[in-house]
Amino acid sequence: MKKSIRIGTRGSVLALIQAEGVKAQLETRHPRLYFELTVIKTTGDKILDVPLAAVGGKGLFVKEIEEALLDGRIDLAVHSMKDVPTVFPAELTMGAITRREDPRDVLISRKQARLDALPREARIGTSSLRRQSQLLNLRPDFTIVPLRGNLDTRIKKLETEQLDGIIVAAAGVIRMGWQEKIAEHVPPARILPAIGQGALGIQIRRDDSELGEIISFLHNSETAVTVGAERMFLTRLEGGCQVPIAAFGVIEKGMLSLEGLIGSLDGTALIRDAVRGMPEEGEKLGIALAEKLLSSGGAEILGEVYGRKL
Repeated sequence: MKKSIRIGTRGSVLALIQAEGVKAQLETRHPRLYFELTVIKTTGDKILDVPLAAVGGKGLFVKEIEEALLDGRIDLAVHSMKDVPTVFPAELTMGAITRREDPRDVLISRKQARLDALPREARIGTSSLRRQSQLLNLRPDFTIVPLRGNLDTRIKKLETEQLDGIIVAAAGVIRMGWQEKIAEHVPPARILPAIGQGALGIQIRRDDSELGEIISFLHNSETAVTVGAERMFLTRLEGGCQVPIAAFGVIEKGMLSLEGLIGSLDGTALIRDAVRGMPEEGEKLGIALAEKLLSSGGAEILGEVYGRKL
């Protein structure tokens, strides 16, 4: 009889596709084992009529899944890394971080119009303060409409909410197989991605070394380094996924380049800079970049967002 390994996941169509992809790879690699999905509803999935920034707290899409890991209802969890808080229970560890899918944001719009071609005072839907800040910096005339729900729901709201466009993560659209809906891939030079965007994290109990070995082949070291640097940047800024903070790291010719951003909610202030160094110093680079932005005016911007001095 095959040993059963339970994989925890959110229940959205995209989350299930992501978890099914991980499950398929595990089944191919370990045919003697049996893998099954366990759907867990998170706080972020339950509260759909309020912007995430207004809900408050961290880990809105992972907390209940981590609790299931801790009490043994599941054996591993598949998360979008951009949803995972920088601090999680000490009994858990990120056993693997997968190869990153396209990290960019994309525009889905009426008649496939690109960002610069959208009409004046266009209504743009987004669930992210990071996107809101950068969009308003690019086009102060835009009207930002808070947008919640799963990816398929958000795309439908393009029509039902009479929006001119929505900004979402390329990775989700690609995994759903909806590339034809993309009007424009927005380069990081225009809208810097969310920390960890495009990467999946496979979380397990820290003391489960056997399972750690089973999933180790899923780990992509380059993605782990870049996402690790981005997450350390976020840690220093005490930010969550619903703060106007962005960072994106790439390794080219053996060097890690890390770019970061802190923005005001209305987009009038945007502090952006970059650092470069050896990949093995990724976390130090993340902290150095955060300090650089804080000293350049980022501390004042975040102080207003947090309502306290950083």
